[in-house]
Amino acid sequence: MPTPYGLEIIENCISCPVRQDRLFCNLPPDAVKRLDDITTSATYPKGATLFVQGQAGRGVFVLCTGHVKLSTSSADGKTLILKVAEPGDILGLPSTISGKPYEASADVLESCQANFIARADFLAFLREYGDAALRVAQELSEKYQSALDELKNIGLSHSASEKLARFLLDWAARQKPGTDSAKLTLALTHEEIAQMIGASRETVTRLFADFKKKKLLEVKGSSVFIKNKAGLELLVAGL
Repeated sequence: MPTPYGLEIIENCISCPVRQDRLFCNLPPDAVKRLDDITTSATYPKGATLFVQGQAGRGVFVLCTGHVKLSTSSADGKTLILKVAEPGDILGLPSTISGKPYEASADVLESCQANFIARADFLAFLREYGDAALRVAQELSEKYQSALDELKNIGLSHSASEKLARFLLDWAARQKPGTDSAKLTLALTHEEIAQMIGASRETVTRLFADFKKKKLLEVKGSSVFIKNKAGLELLVAGL
């Protein structure tokens, strides 16, 4: 039977075939059942927006499949991509907990399934299940530490080449953790990569050409093959 955007739909949390050690994946069965009862499943095409910066925090989105970019914009139109969310991530969590507006915009990079839980239902769920509330506290702590790390990476890097090399190595590690895979898939444009590392699009395009010339990497469409990982690591080290 055809499914929206060609996705393999995950019908519910209980029978999810890709349950991992994520925020709510391994809660007790009664908690997972309750979570499933308050969750609305939805699919979104590439380019769709889940929420926008400044919008009232109406709830969280549980990303089941696909990737979503989280970005923030200044009044003069400058944009910084804060993160590319992966399956299992909970989007809009800080705003849903605090009751403040969403701190970023969430835009779909590829067709995805993102299940929604309304704020009132989510807060009631956390009050009922203390283990889930503790996991949320841990998640918020990790988000804070991750934000600090990103600020250090961007603010303390000495050059754009160092930032891009770090980005490529980190992206490869996230796609296949624990391996030395030399291939990674980039669903981002040069403009979006520039927004992630705090550089201009022209700089990113020039650096990609320079990295290819130095045989650090090879690019074929959206696939990037790291040919010289040690060379990228030397750039990250500032050497």
